[in-house]
Amino acid sequence: MIDSGTLTKKSSGILKKESSRLIKRFSLFNFFNVAFMVVLSALTIYPFWYVLMASLASDSIASEAVFFLYPVGPTLAAYRMVFSTNAIVTAYRNTLFVTIVGTSLSLLVTALLAYPLSRERLIGGKVIRFLIYFSMIFSGGLVPTFLVVRGLGLLNTLWALILPSMVTVWNTMLMIAFFRGLSVSLEESAQLEGANDLRILFSIVFPISKPIFATMTLFYGVMYWNAWFNALIYITRRDLFPIQLLLREIVQMVDLTFVAGGGGDLTMTDLTMQSVRMATIIVAIVPIICVYPFLQKYFVKGVMVGAVKE
Repeated sequence: MIDSGTLTKKSSGILKKESSRLIKRFSLFNFFNVAFMVVLSALTIYPFWYVLMASLASDSIASEAVFFLYPVGPTLAAYRMVFSTNAIVTAYRNTLFVTIVGTSLSLLVTALLAYPLSRERLIGGKVIRFLIYFSMIFSGGLVPTFLVVRGLGLLNTLWALILPSMVTVWNTMLMIAFFRGLSVSLEESAQLEGANDLRILFSIVFPISKPIFATMTLFYGVMYWNAWFNALIYITRRDLFPIQLLLREIVQMVDLTFVAGGGGDLTMTDLTMQSVRMATIIVAIVPIICVYPFLQKYFVKGVMVGAVKE
């Protein structure tokens, strides 16, 4: 007959062996998981790090095709050149205007479009939603859009970079899906208190829709900030160039004649074209990088809620 104490010791020994084996397997998984994420993060971060180090490198180093792990002969000459030119400062101001005004208007118009379409009581709502979805598959094309912009007198204006892209179908679909997930009882209780649709929208729906608004702010903000193709088509005046279109020209330039023409006490012998290119890239992407961390906590929630509800 087996003693209960012996059985308990055997059971505890087996449990210890199993637990130690599981701990080893779990530790091994964690090790490879962390190692993989470190390598993946390094591969993701290094291109930005390379551009930053190249923008700080001296002219003799920046002109060579080398890997930058730390600033070699660091200098701010490229950044002084970038901000000493009137063209860069003007392009930055244009981009800020387009991004801030465009994002604000896009959020407002998209919300005003998505909220009624998210309610089944809207007469003709299904037809309107079908037309919106249909436009995502079949669009008028570049030439009709250009003719419309020209007919409205928007050529060579910053509004040509805002109005044609004010509402996107995908963002509208996400916002419709989010509004559908909100409790209808809140609206019904507000209606019993005598509130109209606009009061319900601005006093109840908008305040509880921070995740989707943060997501849309990021989507529209990045879209307006990185937009250069519309400017290439609709803008011919150099004083209306956004930063991305100016960056495209700088990258494609052979010499520094255009950059040095804006003034400043630096000459073309102070630095190379490569360092100016890298400095301009850093100047163009830093604002979006600074904004993203403040919206990240809402970003995943806004996208997932819209995707699941739709």
